[in-house]
Amino acid sequence: MKAKILERVKGINTSDGAGVKLVRVLSNKTVESYDPFLMLDSFDSTNYDDYKAGFPMHPHRGIETITYLSAGHVTHRDSLGNEKTIGPKSIQWMTAGSGILHSEFFDEEDRLLGLQLWLNLPKHAKMTSPSYKEVLPEDISVVNREGANIRVYSGSLEDAKSDQAKYNPLDFYAIDLNGSVTISPKEGYTVSLFTLIGHIKVNGESVEEKTSVRLSEGDVKLESDGEVEVIWMASPPLKEPVAWGGPIVMNTREEGNHAFQELSKGTFLKESIQE
Repeated sequence: MKAKILERVKGINTSDGAGVKLVRVLSNKTVESYDPFLMLDSFDSTNYDDYKAGFPMHPHRGIETITYLSAGHVTHRDSLGNEKTIGPKSIQWMTAGSGILHSEFFDEEDRLLGLQLWLNLPKHAKMTSPSYKEVLPEDISVVNREGANIRVYSGSLEDAKSDQAKYNPLDFYAIDLNGSVTISPKEGYTVSLFTLIGHIKVNGESVEEKTSVRLSEGDVKLESDGEVEVIWMASPPLKEPVAWGGPIVMNTREEGNHAFQELSKGTFLKESIQE
């Protein structure tokens, strides 16, 4: 059985943080259909003025943020005392859980290229302990096919396994495609592709650059006429209520309001700098 494109979302140009120019793809308009994926932003610039202001210290609760860079460097700092910089082909994975403050700033580069995905936390893990980790090129498994090089950052593909998501399974692959490749997703997963660089065909249907598509179950054949990079994201839907207010994603409006009240009172952080 071949998968079909159920939905496609073309990214739009916007800005966030202290004025970082980016392409917003998934948002609060796609929460239900893309469950458990919340927000997807893409960065692609050769102009340092587009991103030099970065994302100053700000809060999160109830989600995980997964920042992938194809090119460039980003430095993460947080209220747990972490300060880390990653470079190309690497991931920063932050579990906000009960609450964290963090900032992200980018180095000046010939090109900054990547994305940030917000992955929803299930209800039972919304108030889990916050944490931070990296997934570096030396940590991952790679599947080489005739028409593709598939870097498995999270989850598994056939016999290749890499980092495993703790709270909700996630298959996250970066696919360098130059030809064609067929992938069989896991049953019951929400499967989304994002064209980071270039145009592709998905089971014969054209998909433009900087576009996300959500797929039905079935085999997925990807084709390109040249070198492109495609991000594969797949995870089981949570099928839980979502109350999303800015950087806070909870299950009810009352929980969200309580988080903002704690922010104003200075009681938001349940865990801070680790000794």
